[in-house]
Amino acid sequence: MNVELETSYRYCETLARRSASSFYGSFWFLPRAKRRAMCVLYAFSRLTDDLGDCDREISAKREALRDWQAEFERALQGEENATLWPALRHVVEQYNLSPTDLRDIVSGVAMDLEPCRYETFEQLQVYCHRVASAVGLACLAIWGYRDPAALELARPCGVAMQLTNILRDLREDARRDRLYLPLEDLRRFGYSFRELSEGRDNRAFRELMRFEIERVEQLFAASQPILGYLQDDGQRTCSLIIARYRAILAEIKRHPDRVFLGRVRLPWHRKLTVLLHSMFTRLPADASAATNRCGVAGD
Repeated sequence: MNVELETSYRYCETLARRSASSFYGSFWFLPRAKRRAMCVLYAFSRLTDDLGDCDREISAKREALRDWQAEFERALQGEENATLWPALRHVVEQYNLSPTDLRDIVSGVAMDLEPCRYETFEQLQVYCHRVASAVGLACLAIWGYRDPAALELARPCGVAMQLTNILRDLREDARRDRLYLPLEDLRRFGYSFRELSEGRDNRAFRELMRFEIERVEQLFAASQPILGYLQDDGQRTCSLIIARYRAILAEIKRHPDRVFLGRVRLPWHRKLTVLLHSMFTRLPADASAATNRCGVAGD
């Protein structure tokens, strides 16, 4: 590996390590080469997010994302003029990572620059795919999989994770005039965006949350067989990431009103429990075992 490429990888590893995120912690189940590749993917996603979250005018953010997209396209052709790009291009080539998935990540950040309102769940899924499922598909390319069926299961799994994020951040998003729950759902249960902004915990809110949580649980259950399609390297990592999201969802289910008090986080002992469970639970050796264990055979 040449000096420029090694410098690029180290830059990505430093960025991922400094984030101190649970996502970064999940990388340690992977062998070193794949762990470094995941740091590169994280760095690309993090830097893309930062362009959308920075304190600038919307028009300036759009221009920055367009420039970023253009840099990415040039990097794929070998024009690498920033520290990130050599490692990213190497990962794309080494793991046959689809550039379309990376483009979707940029498109997802751009969607957040517009007023966040989705009339139907189908419309919301487009957003969820770009900001979550596309990342999952890129992860699968790095981890490796035994059967392409894993790619189809990555889509509902990513949607389930993003919906968990949406439920966790309901009040925070509302204060920023963002609403990611489908408007049709709010009308169905008679709960308004104004009530959400004011943090009103009433019967309509509880029914709405029950409905949304059940939807996420169904998506997680339907996508759980993905573990049996993955190569051994990625099974533990994927299992840990899914387990963490499901644990957060369980916390919200137990105390829906907690979303009004701030971002729902797992206490340290719950994080440890999830980690130990992922380390010592026997994972399925093949897809049929995963399917049978989850009780969705024939779906």
